[in-house]
Amino acid sequence: MKFNLAAYRPLRTGVVVALSLLIAGIALRPIEGPAWENVRSKQPALRLESLKDALGQGVTVGLLGGFRAIVANFFWIRTYAVWQENDIPKTQTLIKLVTAIDPRPLFFWQNGSRIIAYDMPNWRIDKAGGYDAVPQNVQRRFDEEQSKVAVEYLENALEFHPEHPLLVLEIGNVFLNRLKDNETAARYYLRASKHPDAPYYAARIYAELLRRLDRKPEAYAFLKELYPTLPKDNMMAQAPIVLERIRELEEELEISDALRFRE
Repeated sequence: MKFNLAAYRPLRTGVVVALSLLIAGIALRPIEGPAWENVRSKQPALRLESLKDALGQGVTVGLLGGFRAIVANFFWIRTYAVWQENDIPKTQTLIKLVTAIDPRPLFFWQNGSRIIAYDMPNWRIDKAGGYDAVPQNVQRRFDEEQSKVAVEYLENALEFHPEHPLLVLEIGNVFLNRLKDNETAARYYLRASKHPDAPYYAARIYAELLRRLDRKPEAYAFLKELYPTLPKDNMMAQAPIVLERIRELEEELEISDALRFRE
């Protein structure tokens, strides 16, 4: 059998061209990357805030269409990567970017506020030399500044989720756990407890804060009203604990037997 070599010449030529392009690509790769970086560095970056100011947040989010949940999750993953670097400006910007893209998930608001209120003050203290080196008044200032940002962020969340008890409780937590402001925290716990979907613990913590504030008569009156509303067969409601607190307050307030609460 005789082979027609002429028929294979186009194939051979194609292979040679492909190999040549591959070798050229490999050879140019060391200079290709810096060249593209140089081009990209001269291009204006996409700024969501500018776009939002020009078009409005609704239009900006609308441009993403059904992809906003995916895009928000992508940026949240990016936020976690930056969070590990203790980079406050980038982390804070990304946190706000995520909820600007998709404000619907409570998860973003809750965890974003916790990073701002609890992690960032520690980062600032560490950067300033650590807890032993930074004076108490400076530590307090860091706490107050980051807490203010976190509370404003959560108040913005309430615009999308009006009076959602978990978001109101997050604000109360900032005042209670970071700022040690029991008075303000108590107001938020009471506010949250009035919501029909509030977790049972909101009311119990409010009563406990009243006790810490030495407002025991108020705590006693509040718990007496609360106890009859609690389902006795629901462990989350902790009705026996509430009754125990009532009895403790009766002792502390020296309530006579005739006037004590009756189940």
